[in-house]
Amino acid sequence: MSYKTNGHSYKTIKRKYHIIFWLGYFSFNVVRWGSYFNDYWYSLKSNLVEFPLHIALVYVNIYFFIPKFIIPRKYKSYLLFLTLSLGTLYIIRTTLNYFLVTKNIWPEAEGIQHAFTFNHIIAVTLGELYVLALATSIKFTIDWVTQRNRINSLKKEHLTSELNFLKSQIQPHFFFNTLNNIYALTLEKSDTASKVVLKLSDIMQYVIYDVKDHRVALIKEIDYINNYIDLQLLRCHKNTKVDINISGNVDGVKIPPLIFLSYIENCFKHGNKNSNDFYVYISFEKTENSNLVFKLKNSYTPSKRNGNSIQGIGNTNTQRRLDLIFNNNYKLDISESDNMYFVNLEIPLT
Repeated sequence: MSYKTNGHSYKTIKRKYHIIFWLGYFSFNVVRWGSYFNDYWYSLKSNLVEFPLHIALVYVNIYFFIPKFIIPRKYKSYLLFLTLSLGTLYIIRTTLNYFLVTKNIWPEAEGIQHAFTFNHIIAVTLGELYVLALATSIKFTIDWVTQRNRINSLKKEHLTSELNFLKSQIQPHFFFNTLNNIYALTLEKSDTASKVVLKLSDIMQYVIYDVKDHRVALIKEIDYINNYIDLQLLRCHKNTKVDINISGNVDGVKIPPLIFLSYIENCFKHGNKNSNDFYVYISFEKTENSNLVFKLKNSYTPSKRNGNSIQGIGNTNTQRRLDLIFNNNYKLDISESDNMYFVNLEIPLT
């Protein structure tokens, strides 16, 4: 079975499964009624007559009546055509059974029964509706599951595309800032400019090659952060302090790449780098419940923020990535107090 959406056909049930279903259902019916009448030859003949009619009605209902009447909500027309189909099927089935199978048109009923009586019509119609409901419900259940899986697949593709887009926004943002630093150092004719270029080369190798993966080793991310901080320290006051603390067993820990960068960038962007009391504290802790806690604290000068919110573009981008990756299953707290900037981020590792 298949259905069409926007001109594209999506196969839901392969043809071989149609055949398997009907053969299985046919065999079950032959054994069931053969056991009931203790006459398997009669059961086989009657089912050979009736099953082609069952199959025809099921597929007409699924592929014609439902799309043409149920979906457009033409329920009266659906009931009319279904009733006419059931009536036509009753006449064909009863006639074929009478001439090809048995003169006793209703052997399961008590006494001698005749065709085209009210009770016989009701019994045959209910039997056809049973087959119709069973096959149609199976078809639409499989359609629903297939469509749900397809929607989930599309959501996953969309999620991957959006994550890649957000990562691509982070990379040029960082490189432009670093190139500005190199430019400033060259204007000052600083001997450290060559060191900066080497650090930038290491960073570019990480960003271009390693962050293509959905997860990277935490140790690699920390090395990358160390290189970034080394670049920034070249332009800071010589008394600037940066402490990075790692606690817990982080061997083998993998995280989404570049999710800490924007917060660390803000330290140097809004911090008073020329002050002799400027410092940055960073910690990574793997907790007992397999979470990773990232903490950041730094001093900053409020006047340098120009009234902007502590949630800058880089932070907004990172938070959007966190939402997409962890589906709100994380904790993030960003605050400032007494010329101090705080970030507390906890993400699951499983």
